[in-house]
Amino acid sequence: MRLILIPKPQSLATTVAVLVQAGSKYETKEINGLSHFLEHMCFKGTKKRPRPIDIASELDGLGAEYNAFTSQEWTSYFAKAKNENFDKVLEIVSDLYLNPVFDLREIEKEKGVIIEEINMYEDIPQRRVQELFMELVYGDQPAGWSVAGRKEVIKILGQENFLKYRGEHYLASSTILVIAGGFSVEGGEKEIAEEVENYFTGLGRGKKSGKIKVMESQEKPGEFVKFKESDQTHLVLGFRAFDVFDKRRFALELLADILGGSMGSRLFQRVREELGAAYYVHASADLYSDHGLLAMAAGVDHKKLDDVVKASLEEFAGLKNKLVSKTELERAKEHLTGHLFLSIETSDQLAFFYGGQEVMGVPILTPQMAAQRIKAVTAEEIQKVADELFKNNRLNLALIGPFKDKSFNDILKI
Repeated sequence: MRLILIPKPQSLATTVAVLVQAGSKYETKEINGLSHFLEHMCFKGTKKRPRPIDIASELDGLGAEYNAFTSQEWTSYFAKAKNENFDKVLEIVSDLYLNPVFDLREIEKEKGVIIEEINMYEDIPQRRVQELFMELVYGDQPAGWSVAGRKEVIKILGQENFLKYRGEHYLASSTILVIAGGFSVEGGEKEIAEEVENYFTGLGRGKKSGKIKVMESQEKPGEFVKFKESDQTHLVLGFRAFDVFDKRRFALELLADILGGSMGSRLFQRVREELGAAYYVHASADLYSDHGLLAMAAGVDHKKLDDVVKASLEEFAGLKNKLVSKTELERAKEHLTGHLFLSIETSDQLAFFYGGQEVMGVPILTPQMAAQRIKAVTAEEIQKVADELFKNNRLNLALIGPFKDKSFNDILKI
């Protein structure tokens, strides 16, 4: 197990976060949703705290903020509390991570909770359309499946599934513990390491199960139109990119920021300010261990949908055809690096900044090092990435709106 300590003496709080390399990309179709379901079950009782209320009331009594989340690549359990409660929080987080009991009655009750969570996402089209975009791009493989899973699978998962999956993935070699904030221990780092080792003694040391490599194949622009009566159309428009280990990732992050990272970005100005077609519009790069995406998302007026798609594609193409000006590039660099530093002001975000790099297996960069990489990007590098990625055989559009026979074949090209 890896331990990352991030002291921040001026912080009033300490975060303890466990990150594990277990997510929906480690699943098969028969257990799709199990990683997320397992995350829920770790809060439903341990050997020492057998009821869900035992865990919740103890953390509440410490004034802690606590939660967990599951993604395609990893799962995390964390709690943040006053510095003086650091040791208690560490013990509780280690307990729920190591000692879940998977009570049969709790499993059956939680199935209803998970299904209602899936229903909730179905009723949030700006979130649901992101899942449809992944399904369109990657199809019937783990990268294209919902992290929450499918209702029919959730209904049949049992205790044996949790025990088997946990035994294959919740292991020392795939676990990272991050402690960030104003914590202090009299004996220093050595004493903390000994304390952590004591709490995590029961962590399995078997061989970690791997995941299926993402397969990519596309010959022409793809589209996915889902009918739903709604007051606005929610869309995601974007391109296949590359993985998180690619040296071009900083150029891609800047490109995304220029396109839709702020109110001063090209898409915000074009779609919202000029067309008056949307309230929210943004772009981002999402890079994973063996695939990646660059996409924009917006909620737009039904009548202006075609105009928004055309305008967005024009803005993508603009980055291929012309170098970004020095002024715009410098503004984007300052915005991106400024946002980076603002985003890690709290102990929990600081923990995930470092822990997220470690769990993905990328070389760990400090905020200052990441800022240097961003500031070193040239306009020529951004144009080159745009030219390499913005092609018809990488282009995809997913949307949710009141359209039954709508196609974008005539305008979906770059």
